[in-house]
Amino acid sequence: MVEFSEVLRRRHMVRSFEAGPLDDGLVRGLFEPALRAPSAGNTAGTAWVVLEGAERARYWELATTEEWQTRSRRFEGLSRAPVVALSLASPAAYVERYSEPDKAPSGLGDTGSGGGGPEAWPVPYWFGDAAFATMGVLLAATDAGLGAAFLGNFRHEHELLAAFGVPPHWRLFGTVLLGRPDGGDHRSASLDRERPAFDEVVRRQGW
Repeated sequence: MVEFSEVLRRRHMVRSFEAGPLDDGLVRGLFEPALRAPSAGNTAGTAWVVLEGAERARYWELATTEEWQTRSRRFEGLSRAPVVALSLASPAAYVERYSEPDKAPSGLGDTGSGGGGPEAWPVPYWFGDAAFATMGVLLAATDAGLGAAFLGNFRHEHELLAAFGVPPHWRLFGTVLLGRPDGGDHRSASLDRERPAFDEVVRRQGW
């Protein structure tokens, strides 16, 4: 365990992992912070599917293409990650929660007259809550001395979720890879971009 400020400073995306498995208790502990993440309306509309062993190959088969795997300099290192965790969110759970009496005035639930529903949300809380939970897992990995990477999903979402038995009303927010870094990480060109100054990001009393 290290100081929180140090965890924030050290956290970064790791793209090359050792192949060895992680202890089951350690893996379980990485997801405990996700249960403490903010949840709009205490909806608890986020979930995880954690893949280990042979099931990881099914993920890569559905989420990528053979052409990408061949040309990507990072695929080999990424694919060795012993844990592939799908971060999920349920829009339907939030619509149902915001249909309840204490939230119904928002107009975001099922109004029964053709209004409301997922399309009524200016900012979908389900993706925000999934992001909060995901950040908790990323920070927990750093705190445990492990590496982690977040991957967006660009294809075959419904086929991917169906392959692992996820009910159809769930959405895939993204994937977290977890494991021990092998030191062979490929440096991202994005790191050449300068971080903005504090005052460019944090503007007090207005823009």
